Amino acid sequence: MRGDADVRRHRRIWRHRRHLRGLHDAHGTPATRVLMLLALLQNIILCMTDDQGYADAGFQGHPVLQTPRLDEIAAAGMVLETFYAAAPVCSPTRASCLTGLHPDRLGITHANTGHLPADTIHLASWLGARGYTTGHFGKWHLGTLTREQEDGNRGGRPKQDRHYAPPWERGFDVCFSTESKVPTADPQWKPGTKEPYGTVFWTGPGQVATENLDGDDSRIIMDRALPFIEQAVAEGRPFFAVIWFHTPHLPLVTTEELEAPYRGQPSSKYLGAMAGVDREMGRLWDSLGRLGVRDETLLWYCSDNGPERVKGDDDTAPAAAFAGHTLGSAAPFRGRKRTLYEGGIRVPAFVTWPQRVPAGKRVDAVAVTSDYFPTIIDALGASPPEVDFDGVSLLPLITGGLWTRPRPVGFRSNRRYAWVDWPYKLVCNDGREEQLFDLSIDPGEEHDLIETKAALAARLRLACWAWRKDLR
Repeated sequence: MRGDADVRRHRRIWRHRRHLRGLHDAHGTPATRVLMLLALLQNIILCMTDDQGYADAGFQGHPVLQTPRLDEIAAAGMVLETFYAAAPVCSPTRASCLTGLHPDRLGITHANTGHLPADTIHLASWLGARGYTTGHFGKWHLGTLTREQEDGNRGGRPKQDRHYAPPWERGFDVCFSTESKVPTADPQWKPGTKEPYGTVFWTGPGQVATENLDGDDSRIIMDRALPFIEQAVAEGRPFFAVIWFHTPHLPLVTTEELEAPYRGQPSSKYLGAMAGVDREMGRLWDSLGRLGVRDETLLWYCSDNGPERVKGDDDTAPAAAFAGHTLGSAAPFRGRKRTLYEGGIRVPAFVTWPQRVPAGKRVDAVAVTSDYFPTIIDALGASPPEVDFDGVSLLPLITGGLWTRPRPVGFRSNRRYAWVDWPYKLVCNDGREEQLFDLSIDPGEEHDLIETKAALAARLRLACWAWRKDLR
């Protein structure tokens, strides 16, 4: 089997060379061609769930949820135990993934706000210029996808023309994308009815998908992503696939098959929906192996923020308050989605790249979604664009080297802000009172040090204020 994979790899190399010569002849230079050759076999996949809690996977120690395929993939690479979403809500985190910037710099300050600016360098267009074929599948949430109609579930602030920014105008060649959330099964219908939900899948300007839209939403998305990958491999082109699941965002719906193992659990629909993600990630992993491209594919997985709360919950409460919660677990952390406590922004994450990333490792270095772009540039050996990234390259870390983050990480959401200068974290979650925690010994953020370490708090406050001023 290994010999067959090597034969397929050599064939792809020759197809890559023919494709790159064509790019060179059309609009390249020798230097550009060298960069393309450096990127020859490094495919890139960004997978992200929507509102998955830190504890909601087998590889994270969940006591009930079975995720054998996610566990298998995580074990083949490196689990990032101190990985942060750039924001505690959807849209800003997504913007950071594709730009390497803090989302406030882009005007995407919270969900359903702003759009991905055309004059910003985006990962898809940057890779496309280097010979990649690019595809987006699932939730977009970075601008409207049509000027003709309002999305029924985009928070009441569509502004079609002002925020028109579809993925096909941000560097993606192939799209199967929604503006916002959909039910996590039978995504075109309001749960339990045959009334249109109001959010559709767009495949291009004015083009709406109408087939294969029943059943588990994660399968529906993967059914579009896998043919894209297969075609790229057949054509001998490196690919960039963004697979952004809607699961487990509300409204939570699942199939009887997926929910059956969890009947009797208060969170059966959540667990069943996550089992669907697990199954589809397994399909992706198997396809990469069958196509012979697993070894040269850099695959990232994370959630966009912490888990949702039930109406009436105190979303700043310690993890123990949410035991048996119907909408996921951020254990062992305090807080949930929309807060800047760890439960709102620290998310499950792993990276695999069999050529370079050692298998079976867990690391606790601080990393964040804005690190994707700088890391990918470094992994490809390419010259960086003229962008002052907020993120940093994680390549030394994920390839098994000793690494310490070179600078702190800042977070801002509405009036909330936080500053992580490991192991300390200064957080203001209500716009008024600050708290200070030592995350190395108090990951649950239960013991406030703001008075006992006043000098340290003052130093972190000044650094955070300077950073917030720079964001403006």
